[in-house]
Amino acid sequence: MATDLQTHEDRQSTRIRVLIVDDHPVVRDGYRRLLEGTGEMTVVAEAETGEAGYEAFKTHRPDVVIMDLSMPGAGGLDAIRRIRHWDPEARIMVFSVHEHPIYSKKATEAGAIGYVSKRSPPGEMVESVRQVARGEPYMILGTVDVDSEARDDERQAIERLTLREFEVFNLLALGQTVQDVARTLNISQNTAGVHQTRIMNKLGLHNAAQLARLAIRHGIVKP
Repeated sequence: MATDLQTHEDRQSTRIRVLIVDDHPVVRDGYRRLLEGTGEMTVVAEAETGEAGYEAFKTHRPDVVIMDLSMPGAGGLDAIRRIRHWDPEARIMVFSVHEHPIYSKKATEAGAIGYVSKRSPPGEMVESVRQVARGEPYMILGTVDVDSEARDDERQAIERLTLREFEVFNLLALGQTVQDVARTLNISQNTAGVHQTRIMNKLGLHNAAQLARLAIRHGIVKP
């Protein structure tokens, strides 16, 4: 009996310990079932916001963090940055609905080493966690429609936005007002307004309509 118990504990200790950060309970439950169904992984904690994910990481010290990007509050990019600042060795895997390469680029800048579209097959998602747990990058994106009028200088200007500016840019492109952005990111309206002004200046834009058209032209948001 003692030997059987020890063997069970040994198997538990060799499993990949995962933290899931996503604001949709159904999605988290699906990930848990998928990953734990392999017999190789254990979900040690779940969180529904970036802030809660950061605190859960400090408490549980998982082998891999599965991070969504679009969540209430600070969002996934900020959570990735904070986790990596606290632990430079943290291994973070992004599962996101966003398939444009700029999202993976910004996630990588923040400190993620994996990025997979939520539309990927289950087997690919499992393999991505295995690979990231070994400290190996894993990037799989879908196809993105980019308008023929999209210019390289525009793309480069968008890529130069800071992580926070890009989050604000994306929300504005989706039609949110400055007040909406402030509520979504849990920042002051004045701070959101400052970010908007900096974004407009960096991109050479004058109004929200131009910003939305730019994002659509480059396939960052859909019309």
